[in-house]
Amino acid sequence: MVGFVTVMPSSALPGAPWTRPFHVMAKPMGARCNLGCKYCFYLEKEPAYYPDAGVPRMSADTLEAYIRGYLASQPGAEVNFTWQGGEPTLMGLPFFERVVALQQHYAAGRRVTNSLQTNGVLLDDAWGAFLGRHGFLVGISLDGPRALHDAYRVDNGGRPTWARVMRGLRTLKKHRVQFNTLTVVHRRNYRHAREVYEFLRAEGSRFMQFIPLVERRARAADLAARLDHAPPPAGPGDLVAPPEAAAAAAAECAPRDGLGEFLCTIFDLWVRRDVGRVFVQQFDVALSSWCGLGAGLCIFEERCGRALALEHNGDVYACDHFVYPEYRLGNLHATPLADIGNGAGAARFGDAKANLPRVCRECPVRFACNGDCPKHRFVATGPGEPGVSYLCPSYLRFFTHIDPVMRRMAALVQAGRPAADIMTAGAPGKG
Repeated sequence: MVGFVTVMPSSALPGAPWTRPFHVMAKPMGARCNLGCKYCFYLEKEPAYYPDAGVPRMSADTLEAYIRGYLASQPGAEVNFTWQGGEPTLMGLPFFERVVALQQHYAAGRRVTNSLQTNGVLLDDAWGAFLGRHGFLVGISLDGPRALHDAYRVDNGGRPTWARVMRGLRTLKKHRVQFNTLTVVHRRNYRHAREVYEFLRAEGSRFMQFIPLVERRARAADLAARLDHAPPPAGPGDLVAPPEAAAAAAAECAPRDGLGEFLCTIFDLWVRRDVGRVFVQQFDVALSSWCGLGAGLCIFEERCGRALALEHNGDVYACDHFVYPEYRLGNLHATPLADIGNGAGAARFGDAKANLPRVCRECPVRFACNGDCPKHRFVATGPGEPGVSYLCPSYLRFFTHIDPVMRRMAALVQAGRPAADIMTAGAPGKG
């Protein structure tokens, strides 16, 4: 399970071959994983996308082409690489030692950073020492205390994983590896927001992502047919429905307003004592929006298409949630990565996000939400209208709830004061 992507603001560099920066999520093992999480949207795709017995694995040539091409495509003095999956640690340490060596070779004086998203179960002292030595930022997937985590995050044999994940987390702490936590918000934990937050906080997480589970189950036959007969998107306002489009939300999903309940509870705890001490992705990007700077997070931007997914064989897709043939933008062995990231396919995909139904266009919190991720827009709104996000009730509730505090926090920031001053200057329950 992966998180949403923070994207860099638009910019241009005169004379450079790019129009503005883009981000790539590299999946060196494709979707392969050593867990069998009950809510994972990759699991049903594996038989269709990897039908043979071989295990997908990024080759040495593809790795070098990616690192060379990504560094060449990015402006600025710092370039961040993101390694996800599936489970990237299945590639083994020698692969990532080669990653670092290639980055050093092609960096041309720029600073290179790495982030790696993992389920944590393979982390040992050798991994910890390597990650710490090379300054990796590690995102570790942890859905809360044992019972809430183990409800869905099990291995391929159906066994619980919490104890192994916690062992991996202890390894990161031992080796002083910077880490953040990624927590999936689902049917079993959404009513336990306080418990989840306090647990993560007690474990030392100071950077938290809360990712709503919004998944549907496609039939194997529909996936197979999609591979053989992929219809192309018709135009900028058209995203072809994924093969699971006819299905209802999976049973593991929280109800439509569940994420809103979860985030409001945590926000009220956070704003009283933890501003500037604990960083919650949704709260940070909301403050950016209230300050008029834009969200900087792909799901809340007016347009997307700048957060690409790289598969193990060099294929590049417009988004990790749209890894279907019609959203394949090219292969880095055939086309320079800069051209793929700034090509017509990526632009068309990104422009389609702005096609909103009337209810979204007239919504008072549109500036903060922008219709959410296109993947989530499967709730019917009316004849001839695009769908609305499954999470619409949650985001309307959350952004409305935080509006008074966000206005005061934005005023503090714009006055040159730290946002943390809200804890003594007007947080709910203060005074």
